[in-house]
Amino acid sequence: MRCAGTKRLEELCAQNQHSSFSGLKPRFNAKKEATFHSSAKRTQTQLQKPQSKSGDEDIKQWNVAISSYMRNGRCNEALRVFERMPRWSSVSYNAMISGYLRNGEFETARKMFDEMPERDLVSWNVMIKGYVRNRSLGKARELFERMSERDVCSWNTMLSGYAQNGCVDEARRVFDRMPERNEVSWNALLSAYVQNGRLEEACVLFDSRENWALVSWNCLLGGFVKKKKIVEASKFFDGMSVRDVVSWNTIITGCAQNGKIGEARKLFDESPVKDVFTWTAIVSGYVQNRMVEEARELFDKMPERNEVSWNAMLAGYVQGERMDMAKELFDVMPFRNVSTWNTMITGYAQCGDLSEAKSLFDKMPKRDPVSWAAMIAGYSQSGHGHEALRLFVQMEREGGRLNRSSFSSALSTCADVVALELGKQLHGRLVKGGYESGCFVGNALLLMYCKCGSIEDANDLFEEMTGRDIVSWNTMISGYSRHGFGEEALRFFESMKREGLKPDDATMVAVLSACSHTGLVDKGREHFYTMNQDYGVRPNSQHYACMVDLLGRAGLLEEAHSLMKAMPFEPDGAIWGTLLGASRVHGNTELAEIAADKIFAMEPDNAGMYVLLSNLYASLGRWGDVSKLRVRMRDKGVKKVTGYSWIEIHNKTHTFSVGDEFHAERDEIYAFMEDLDLRMKKAGYVSKTSVVLHDVEEEEKERMVRYHSERLAVAYGIMRVPQGKPIRVIKNLRVCEDCHSAIKCMAKITGRVIILRDNNRFHHFKDSSCSCGDYW
Repeated sequence: MRCAGTKRLEELCAQNQHSSFSGLKPRFNAKKEATFHSSAKRTQTQLQKPQSKSGDEDIKQWNVAISSYMRNGRCNEALRVFERMPRWSSVSYNAMISGYLRNGEFETARKMFDEMPERDLVSWNVMIKGYVRNRSLGKARELFERMSERDVCSWNTMLSGYAQNGCVDEARRVFDRMPERNEVSWNALLSAYVQNGRLEEACVLFDSRENWALVSWNCLLGGFVKKKKIVEASKFFDGMSVRDVVSWNTIITGCAQNGKIGEARKLFDESPVKDVFTWTAIVSGYVQNRMVEEARELFDKMPERNEVSWNAMLAGYVQGERMDMAKELFDVMPFRNVSTWNTMITGYAQCGDLSEAKSLFDKMPKRDPVSWAAMIAGYSQSGHGHEALRLFVQMEREGGRLNRSSFSSALSTCADVVALELGKQLHGRLVKGGYESGCFVGNALLLMYCKCGSIEDANDLFEEMTGRDIVSWNTMISGYSRHGFGEEALRFFESMKREGLKPDDATMVAVLSACSHTGLVDKGREHFYTMNQDYGVRPNSQHYACMVDLLGRAGLLEEAHSLMKAMPFEPDGAIWGTLLGASRVHGNTELAEIAADKIFAMEPDNAGMYVLLSNLYASLGRWGDVSKLRVRMRDKGVKKVTGYSWIEIHNKTHTFSVGDEFHAERDEIYAFMEDLDLRMKKAGYVSKTSVVLHDVEEEEKERMVRYHSERLAVAYGIMRVPQGKPIRVIKNLRVCEDCHSAIKCMAKITGRVIILRDNNRFHHFKDSSCSCGDYW
């Protein structure tokens, strides 16, 4: 439809074809600005002349047309009308400026305001509001101070601008300067206090006057709920003489979200008026309190439902891992938004049903960053790291917007599969996207570098981080510990304390691990026995496991066993496993068998513990006991975990198993291994065949250890990784003693730096030594 007054406007336009503005382009350019500036003088003269009544009526018609075009987003048409006007009033300018601001054309509005021949109070207020909406509070304040005349609207605009941008103290200063205030003024300051968590000041302001509007009562009630002060909220609600549906919805939501679902239901039943939000609040409350049956009962009674209602009920089934019921509800939903699809995808992914999650993901009519992040996280957390990274690359190719969550999941996956090169590329994209500075992504980057074996890059990033929290420090302490640099880990611990951060449970686990990996027994004992007194950290099972490991590595097996007996809780399988591992290293069969019996009773399917005990028997030549263990494993259906190693080269991952027969370059690798083996023997390397768990000839044992997966991966790295770059290999199991010695020799004769991550720690091989100091 044509806007009001269009017919009269067409007549006026026909009469004014001679206007100097006709035929110009609808946007401000250099030619137009010059014409606009010269014509402004003519208009100012016209405005000073008395006008006829009919002329004023005509101008009103022009202004009405401008406002109508602007309301409909038709800025170009509005400008054409403005250009053809016989003269301009301040109302004409104000209509244009406010229209441009409404349609996001801030710069055009600013230029027109600056060129105005005469401004009235409305002009100033409109432009100040434009600066506020553009978050240019400094410019808004500058304009405000230039005003010769202000009304309450001027003051409220500045007050609201500061309030909405979190500048509460500045908002209060404006409020205190105001010559007069209205309800908008009081409510703006009250909202500023509430929205920024300054509830005490909000209460003081509220108590300073009477006759508050209902919207203000609801605002403060919402403040109590937001701060989880439900007792105070309930008392405040009881004191309200007038309540509307917003009041009831706020208190019901507050009670439901803070564990008072019984009180929420009572209020729901008492509420004299209920809308769809009231019903949704109580349904969501039941869902959040994991009372899905009660939620469904009310959901079925709802007189009307909206998207939030359906999504809340769906989330209840997903949280309870009742994906069959979730699917049933999903299939009958009258409308689905992207959040609906994301909830289902997340639910299937968390239940491990990645095929169903991917099927839904592929069917989505529209995806958002949460959709991609949910699917990437699902693959990553289920151990499908390479699928997660492939999906991340696909997201970028399809133009999917990256967010912190998708970056974090991708970085976590890079850490798990040691994809350092891709991790570095992600780091570069994070910097470009402006995500790097925050702790959330910064800590994910730190962990990625630590887990990928690049502790130097982690340290460089840590030094550059502007916001470091306890997680940042714990990651570095743990990183240095796992890399075998215990002294450096402890230096970070002391630096953290000097920064004023209080150590937590995770900090002390990292500190005790550092002492364990480095053999600092006395320091470890000191930290363990004083951490409760010094930092309020009570020893838990992880701390005890670290101490048992520390004492066990040092050969203090009886002390470790005594500590376990004195624990305030029963040792779990992990602690007994630590004692078993130490007993194997130090050849204590009696203690190893005690530990093994405990573990087999707790975790009868733990293949790793069978292997540790079998290793001990084999090292002592007790082949009969080795055979008995194998029979026991077979009878119980326990299967040994297959060992494999992998290496990333040019963004491609190469995986090896023992005696690998499937790699495309197999023949070249084995030929290189034969030559390398001869060079190693000339350098003095002798195989430690005691690690072989089979009663075979010595020559056969040497052949068996020569082609372990980690040695094949390292050999391939020597072949393909450019000279001067570290070779980074990961193994899913602990590196065997013979391979550890062999890789030290390989590093020496090739002059390469080799970094190996097994399931326990990092080993940095250089020349003929390892960062673990052979204390592993």
